[in-house]
Amino acid sequence: MPDRNGNEKLLEEIFLAQRELDDRLADLLDLEPRDLVPLLSKEVEKALKLTAGDESTLRLTLLAEVLGELEGPEVVGLLIRILGTADAGARREAGEALEALAYDRFKEVAVGVERHLAQAKKGDAALSELPYLLVGIPEPGVVKLLGLFLQHEDSDAVAAAIEALTEIGDPSAARLLQPLAGDKRTVEIEDASGISERVTVGVLASEALELLSKAGPNNG
Repeated sequence: MPDRNGNEKLLEEIFLAQRELDDRLADLLDLEPRDLVPLLSKEVEKALKLTAGDESTLRLTLLAEVLGELEGPEVVGLLIRILGTADAGARREAGEALEALAYDRFKEVAVGVERHLAQAKKGDAALSELPYLLVGIPEPGVVKLLGLFLQHEDSDAVAAAIEALTEIGDPSAARLLQPLAGDKRTVEIEDASGISERVTVGVLASEALELLSKAGPNNG
């Protein structure tokens, strides 16, 4: 027979642990930003050095959750750092936090993205994540910001930005894509059936230009 009382006790212990965690997080968020943000920055750096695994996931995900309650340029930068990790759960939490922040403080996030683009090297995973995040932000500056991704040396970032601009469907993006029509760099993409293939950036840009030529008026 199942130990019903034991299971109920276990569940109550989980409820209690969650309440205690919520209380501790509230205490943490009561700290002054000048004290809290440097602390979080230090912990993010420590977590990023951990070998990928449960401990890394736990720390980065929780740190992204806490950062999502804050604002400011350093917060944006830390969330982008987490967005560039190999940990899917942490990336998801950081992406949701960044997207929410961008709805309220787009300029702050845009400046942080520009700063990251200026210093990020080829292979930085955040570069190919950010365009998909930006596509859902209803701000006229998004197209211009995505245009900066098209100029980066990372071909995956360029491909992500092309896809994002195609999804937005703003015909004004055509002028940003035209210089890429002959680009011979290759990227791996996945079709609707899940099959991967390598195509050139030029092919992606040309396909996007064709779709944008059929789009309606600027939907901003």
